[in-house]
Amino acid sequence: MTAFTRVPYRPLDRRLALVGAVVAGGLLLAGCGGNDDTKDAHDGSGKGATATSGATASSAAGAFNDADVSFAQMMIPHHEQALEMAGLADDRASDARIKSLAGRIEKAQDPEIATLKSWLRDWGKPEKASPGGMPGMNHGSDGTDGANHGSDGTDGMDHGSGGAMGGMMSEKDMRKLEAAKGAAFDRAFASMMIDHHKGAITMAKDEKENGRNAKAKKLADDVIKNQSAEVTTLRTLLDRL
Repeated sequence: MTAFTRVPYRPLDRRLALVGAVVAGGLLLAGCGGNDDTKDAHDGSGKGATATSGATASSAAGAFNDADVSFAQMMIPHHEQALEMAGLADDRASDARIKSLAGRIEKAQDPEIATLKSWLRDWGKPEKASPGGMPGMNHGSDGTDGANHGSDGTDGMDHGSGGAMGGMMSEKDMRKLEAAKGAAFDRAFASMMIDHHKGAITMAKDEKENGRNAKAKKLADDVIKNQSAEVTTLRTLLDRL
């Protein structure tokens, strides 16, 4: 019968066994954590991917809120009408200062329209707001088409400045402006553009107060500064025409 030889217990063996157990446990925990991360990034819910995508989109378009969207959507048609009015001055105005100011309006507001449209594309919003989202489109403060013939002696220049789209001209106003020539056009243009600019300034002030997007607020500040100066010029011209 073979004699059994007992191997003496060594403390080193115990320490090695403990180290091996710790390493194995760590690998197991790491594997579990990795599976959770992978699931967030790649499973059907795509939680991790969605968060990353949302952060990228926000960075690209800039933070914005409903006030920014409304400002852009309303300022586009407001600027477009100003361009339409300014375009009539070239062959209808008789005063060189009116023609010059109309040219400045075209130069400033045409690029701003392109900028406003690009923001709405970046924000994933339509260029036109729903009819219910654009109060004041009836133009006249008394519910008419804005053709109240004001007390300033002009022909129908009380266009109404209430509502979010204050200062917009009615179709009747635009037809009168288009039909006018010479000094009559100069006076009508100056009076109508004063009201039009005042409406834009009101919208811009609302954007500065309630908007969130830094670029939109900067454009609103430019509108207030530039159009306020033009209103002063137009009033001076109107007094002399």
